[in-house]
Amino acid sequence: MILAFNTSTPQFSIALMKEEGTILSEYYMASGSKNFRRFMPGIDFLLANSNVDTKDIKALIVATGPGSYTGLRVGLSEAKGMAQGLQIPIIGVSSLEAMAAQLPFARLPVCAIIDSRKGEVFAALFSWGDNQRMIRTQQDTCLRIQDLPSIIEKPTLFLGNDFNTQGHLLREILGPKAELAPAHLWNLKASVVGTLGLKRFLDQDFDDLQELVPTYLRPPDIRPNPYVPKSGKMDTNDSGDNGT
Repeated sequence: MILAFNTSTPQFSIALMKEEGTILSEYYMASGSKNFRRFMPGIDFLLANSNVDTKDIKALIVATGPGSYTGLRVGLSEAKGMAQGLQIPIIGVSSLEAMAAQLPFARLPVCAIIDSRKGEVFAALFSWGDNQRMIRTQQDTCLRIQDLPSIIEKPTLFLGNDFNTQGHLLREILGPKAELAPAHLWNLKASVVGTLGLKRFLDQDFDDLQELVPTYLRPPDIRPNPYVPKSGKMDTNDSGDNGT
């Protein structure tokens, strides 16, 4: 069995797959980042309802970003902890690459985007070659959504993690150059993360547990701590929030 995680978007998911690629079960939470607290109980729920024991898991495949800072910390920490505890390999997959893979054999270039807050998005471009393989044509980047015209030169098929908000802005900014994938294909699914990492698993192309880190692309938002007075001394009763 293969266990795959996506916590790079507020809509996190967990998938359990057989080694030939069949999806046994998938748990999907279409909620905000505050619900990442449900992530680890979600793993237990998925395994219990699939009658699968942790000793049956042969590898962990995890989305490594870019995306939600909180989500990436939660997902990668849990994946690495499980991999170390179970003594099984771990494989990291680009969140944007996995998202684009949800549109196989697209006739147009594919642009995958994930909200980066503050009016910015993480974005990357891909196309499908004649050999039916996905080709990356733009590295992961972080830019203002208004600046997407700088990398979009022709009609492009878009998908992201917020169909209503992002879809509206894309049409407004790019006009006819923005074609939107159907709404049900938006939001990254752990089963696609697993599928993308499965070939590496079969080839025994694993990541180093200690060296695998999240892809952030930019520093996290540091929110002012209301419990720190102007003197700089902190109220030790509350440490505040350090990031999203």
